[in-house]
Amino acid sequence: MTMKTKGITALLAFTVLSLAACSRTGTVYENVLPPVYPDYIGVTFPAEIAPLNFNLTEEYDRVFVRVRGRQGKPLTTKGKYADFNIKDWRRLASMNVGDTLTFTVLGRRGKEWHQFRDFEMYVSPYPLTDYGVTYRRFAPGYETFSQIGIYQRNIHNFKESPIIEGTLIPGQCIGCHTANAANPDQFLFHVRGKHGATVVQLEGKRKWMNTKTDSTISNAVYSYWHPSGDYVAHSNNFIHQLFWTGNNERYIEVYDDASDVIVHNVRTDEYLLSPLLMTEDFETYPAFSADGRTLYYCSAPKTDVPARADEVHYNLCSISFDAETETFGQSADTLINAFAAGKSVTFPRPSYDGKWLLYSYADFGNFPINHKEADLWLMNLRDGTSSPLTAANSDYDESFHNWSSDSHWILFASRRDDSLYSQIYFTSIDENGNATKPFVLPQRNPRRFYHNTLFTFNVPDFTSQKVDFKTKGAFRECFSSERATVKIKQ
Repeated sequence: MTMKTKGITALLAFTVLSLAACSRTGTVYENVLPPVYPDYIGVTFPAEIAPLNFNLTEEYDRVFVRVRGRQGKPLTTKGKYADFNIKDWRRLASMNVGDTLTFTVLGRRGKEWHQFRDFEMYVSPYPLTDYGVTYRRFAPGYETFSQIGIYQRNIHNFKESPIIEGTLIPGQCIGCHTANAANPDQFLFHVRGKHGATVVQLEGKRKWMNTKTDSTISNAVYSYWHPSGDYVAHSNNFIHQLFWTGNNERYIEVYDDASDVIVHNVRTDEYLLSPLLMTEDFETYPAFSADGRTLYYCSAPKTDVPARADEVHYNLCSISFDAETETFGQSADTLINAFAAGKSVTFPRPSYDGKWLLYSYADFGNFPINHKEADLWLMNLRDGTSSPLTAANSDYDESFHNWSSDSHWILFASRRDDSLYSQIYFTSIDENGNATKPFVLPQRNPRRFYHNTLFTFNVPDFTSQKVDFKTKGAFRECFSSERATVKIKQ
């Protein structure tokens, strides 16, 4: 008997013995993959992440799973769903980095156990050591916002904690947030409403800011940190909503009827302005390059909106920025002429190692989370070529993407699960810009979490460590008339 035959015989014997403890009936062998939820079959995951627990479809009331790798002791679990021990999962995954884990799954339906065809997951050679992820979580409505909050999740286990919740500052809407290259020592978020502000936290100290000036059209909206931590690029937008029924699709369209880009020195609270970023056209979604010398943004020709909202197409543009002299370049460059192709580029996100730029590509507009056709594309910053992240994209929207601190993982929001609620997905990017099959943010009991809650997730981001935002005093600070203000640098 060969070693391979011995291994198969041992596996079958193990399975039969395990089933004997659960049932006196026989086992039905199915030559199909198990109906697991979420779809983790064939995904690539980092060894450090929480277990990829899964459910079978509801006709199976019990599940038995055995996981084995080339190295280490096999891992087993049984119950109503596959709930792996965190320490055992990490041990087995860490011993098989760069290799595969094989899953044998049995489900009980009625009095019979059904054994399915084995499937594999791949343990990535790229570690994911960031502490966790942050995101806005809220009910997907359009008129109420009392339950909007910014939360953080330790991705090495299943612990979620709030950073700030709408119930703490009632009547105000908590907007987008961002950390500096996954470092929460520099962190900000926006608050909308009568007592709105931009909350900037630097090295543990925070200030509630009025970011509207006589020279700018609105408060700050979409923001991105300069790698030095001294500057933040903001867009100023007049944002509106439109319930869209064109192209045989029904969704809400978010559009601007005016928008500019400015740079904010958060140490001196001065605005740096360039006429090239404040034209009659739409300028939005700024993002600094990894070295801080280039400011990327999206620009579209001024269009009659909302009447012609489906004709708004954003190009990817750039302008140089000198932090030492606080000056901009004398000209702006168009990197992707999406307008000519009848498409729209939005939400540029450069990798922190300077190699790539990730963006959303949709038919029109600047809010891809509401566009079913929106996909992720990757630009090679060394030669300027772009290509779709085919392995990561789906038939539904992909948007609000960000990079891990080591630039080998990305996360993004997608509605691929049910077409209604955005969930957070992860995929790795190799040295050649290739993506792997994404997996959804693991939960202890995925079906109960994703199917029984009425929350959607957006603007996810990585954080290298836990965000330390002390809520004590936030109510008083929010409703106080005291606000830090910005001035225009002359």
